[in-house]
Amino acid sequence: MAAAARPLHDSLSRNRRQPYAVSRRAGHQTSAESWGTGRAVSRIPRVPGGGTHRAGQGAFGNMCRGGRMFAPVRVGGAPHEHLHLRRVAVASALAASAVPSLVLARGHRVDSVPELPLVVSDSAESIEKTSAAIKALSQIGALPDADKAKDSLSIRPGKGKMRNRRYISRKGPLIVYGTEGSKIVKAFRNIPGVDVANVERLNLLKLAPGGHLGRFIIWTRSAFEKLDSVFGTFDKPSEKKKGFVLPRPKMANPDLSRIINSDEVQSVVRPINRDVKRRSLKKNPLKNINTLLRLNPYAKTARRMALLAEAQRVKAKKEKLDKKRSPLGKEEAAKIKAAGKAWYKTMISDSDYTEFENFSKWLGVSQ
Repeated sequence: MAAAARPLHDSLSRNRRQPYAVSRRAGHQTSAESWGTGRAVSRIPRVPGGGTHRAGQGAFGNMCRGGRMFAPVRVGGAPHEHLHLRRVAVASALAASAVPSLVLARGHRVDSVPELPLVVSDSAESIEKTSAAIKALSQIGALPDADKAKDSLSIRPGKGKMRNRRYISRKGPLIVYGTEGSKIVKAFRNIPGVDVANVERLNLLKLAPGGHLGRFIIWTRSAFEKLDSVFGTFDKPSEKKKGFVLPRPKMANPDLSRIINSDEVQSVVRPINRDVKRRSLKKNPLKNINTLLRLNPYAKTARRMALLAEAQRVKAKKEKLDKKRSPLGKEEAAKIKAAGKAWYKTMISDSDYTEFENFSKWLGVSQ
């Protein structure tokens, strides 16, 4: 049930917004029509008439001067949620206020409170003075929570301080009374952080401020006794809210760990399987040497032979290059030079065509 309180709280809080909107006639208070095609102008509607600057101007469009705005702001109705969902959320907030851990988690000071939910006698509804109200809060141990709200008054950060919400403060206890027209309202309304509500008109925004369940509530006896007639019970529908029955919880005991570890459940569940079967990772023998050797033991010898052969090839190539790159002696250099000259002479003699008559004529050489 607690899950329904937060989104509904957000929707109800929007009802307090100040409505504002653009006039529905803004930008459309002219009988503008488009000139159509053929005039070398756009087809935007234009103001009729002549003799003024306004005539012929574009109208209606959000890009036009004096036109309407795009997606104009409209005043919509207040977001009313489904009535049954709102009642369920209120019942959920009331149930959470009786859980001390939720009340403490919300930040309330209830260490000196005798019990939760806290119910006081109907004589509290006859309190008229604020001084008497403070004295009553002190007697029941609720004054520290009210003082906490009083001391937390601070200036709001941001732009909100300029918009009639300058100060913010924490929430104190909520006083719920049952008698209509009770004087308790005037007695407690001047205490910072303390709210007062009638049991027949409980508001979710006060029961769960900020959408957080667990507000510290002080009940008068008459108000507490009216809860069954206002909200009904699991067996009897409400007398004040037609057709409303308190939602029954899905689980009578929400302590799952206690249920799971109980003897009744543990006696029928299967025992823990301690044998864990893990699948071995299939490795690629082309990439993993150990897997390859399990499949082909000779692969180690073949790879070693290949590495040795590669090393020998590298060594022979290195020796060959070193031999070619080593400096020559004088005798070897002279032999190479002489061989080059002999080859050059042979080439010259082979290209001498003067002894042939035809070549002599072509070359212009006389014999």
